[in-house]
Amino acid sequence: IDLLRDTLDAAKNSSDAYLQHPHHIHYALKANDNPNLLAIIKQRQIGIDCVSGGEIKKAIEAGFNASDIVFAGVGKQDWEIILALEHNIYAFNCESLQELEVINALANKHKKIAKTMLRVNPDIDAKTHKHISTGKYDNKFGIMFDDIISYLAKLNKFKNIQLIGLHYHIGSQITRTSVFAKLASTVTEHYRIMLEEGYSLTDINLGGGLGIDYKNPQKNPLPNFDKYFATINAHLNIPKTIKLHFELGRSLIGQCGILISSVLFIKNTAGTNFAIIDAGMNDLMRPALYNARHNIVALIPSEQMQTYHIVGPVCESTDVFAKNLLLPILTRGDKIIIETCGAYGRVLANQYNSRNLISEFTI
Repeated sequence: IDLLRDTLDAAKNSSDAYLQHPHHIHYALKANDNPNLLAIIKQRQIGIDCVSGGEIKKAIEAGFNASDIVFAGVGKQDWEIILALEHNIYAFNCESLQELEVINALANKHKKIAKTMLRVNPDIDAKTHKHISTGKYDNKFGIMFDDIISYLAKLNKFKNIQLIGLHYHIGSQITRTSVFAKLASTVTEHYRIMLEEGYSLTDINLGGGLGIDYKNPQKNPLPNFDKYFATINAHLNIPKTIKLHFELGRSLIGQCGILISSVLFIKNTAGTNFAIIDAGMNDLMRPALYNARHNIVALIPSEQMQTYHIVGPVCESTDVFAKNLLLPILTRGDKIIIETCGAYGRVLANQYNSRNLISEFTI
């Protein structure tokens, strides 16, 4: 909890120090929806980024103002759009031109004006894992900017859409500052073109994606928010009256959680040592989904070391947390800590193999 507070304060302090625009951070609820953590996030006057109707409900139930909610998602169902309209959320991040037509029709039916930002797919390589890259043309997210320009004439006919800005989110776990520099430069060019087309936008949403240190979480518990916001500010050349939005998730919550597991069995197969633990891929999906690697610590005071494949009990060959990991010699019952599980840990957990859903504790 203390680390979460420190991280939230660091993000807000850095954004205030380096950004010359009015700005608002929205927490990406998909990263972790624990109610106790949401209460702390709400205290810091941070908004919410939702990608489903269920997340909108959860945010409202947690006490967040609907006016601080932005709603993305490439496949919004009608009931989700209606829910967002009824609550008068801040804006829809619209991800396709057909979606825009549906939002306009539903807003008309419910006598609402839908504030909308069009999500641009800028074809920028986020230099991250292909499964968490969202800004290339072969990704399902967003709209080509050229298509947006071609569509503007039709957009003018929509009476229940208020276009307030553009939205960008190009990926997750981005560790190269040059990617954010390129994004900010691209946004600058797009804003200029929109202005030439007669659209004076009031908002720009730059998404999130700032990476964290999975290898050395104890040494680097906080992301470099200063460098992130300073880079955006240095390469974003648009009027200082434009309000900026950021959708940070992993960078705010990722280091604030660990997974505690116990060793069930040790076995050796043709010279390979396997440590079979009671946590599985259903408890922490990231290694199986993205080949992600978390730092693993054994809580035993031994100086004798040995290499292990750290594996779970799930009946899948992908249920592997680490291979050839050097650890103190393990025995049955020893405790294993898997670090940096605060983001995309419990929210991705499932009951595959009819296993119990992993327990969650807040301290």
